[in-house]
Amino acid sequence: MAAKIVVRDATKRFGGVVAFEHLSFEVGEHEVLCILGPSGCGKTTLLRVLDGLTAPSGGEVRIDGRPVTCPSRDVAMVFQHFGLFPWKRLEDNIAYGLRLLGRPKPEVCETVDRYVRLVGLAGFERHYPFQLSGGMQQRAGLARALAVNPSVLLMDEPFGALDAQTREMLQEELLRILDREPKTVVFVTHSVDEAIVLGDRILVMSARPGRVREVLTVDIPRPRDLAKTRADDRAIRLRTHIWDRLRRFAGGPAPAGE
Repeated sequence: MAAKIVVRDATKRFGGVVAFEHLSFEVGEHEVLCILGPSGCGKTTLLRVLDGLTAPSGGEVRIDGRPVTCPSRDVAMVFQHFGLFPWKRLEDNIAYGLRLLGRPKPEVCETVDRYVRLVGLAGFERHYPFQLSGGMQQRAGLARALAVNPSVLLMDEPFGALDAQTREMLQEELLRILDREPKTVVFVTHSVDEAIVLGDRILVMSARPGRVREVLTVDIPRPRDLAKTRADDRAIRLRTHIWDRLRRFAGGPAPAGE
């Protein structure tokens, strides 16, 4: 599999604080890489480096063979706390990136309509964010990211603030969307189960300063079903292995229910 994203010996410092150091990994074309690690190990900072929002203090980061030096129209990010403009209707939030790119009005309308339907929000186009549930707002954030047709999708705990039922529904939604429209995805999560369900591979980081401790392959074929995947013997063994590693790298027992 050709490498879409290449990170080589990357380090990020903020003054005397080292967020992560000597990170090296690759992400293949249309691969979903999930990143797990304790809080504060630099996962979100790593996504900001991949998005070109901040530069690494050392090492290199490349997408499609080109150094990442600034934000690119080929890369989109989905945030944990939705990132919607509260003064804009849903349709205008989704259209925001398209208008920045100068797309003609008929194309904007057609694209917004397509992605509103893809994420199951048809009928809510004229609603403001405060009129939508958390799950609906996150669907809108996902639609906005997908609407600009990025080749790389960066997702920073996008379902972490949602209730368990909505979270699982959106996991299923994301699996369905990526089956239909494959993307290269880097997905940060604190949930081992979520990483196993969504990921092709899982990168496990240590506590700060974050380092790559292990990269694991999720050997479960796609398309995937949430319930069947979680009950799969391979998923159960992988889950046990990951928690063993996380305890070693971060210390302490696995939380109940994970």
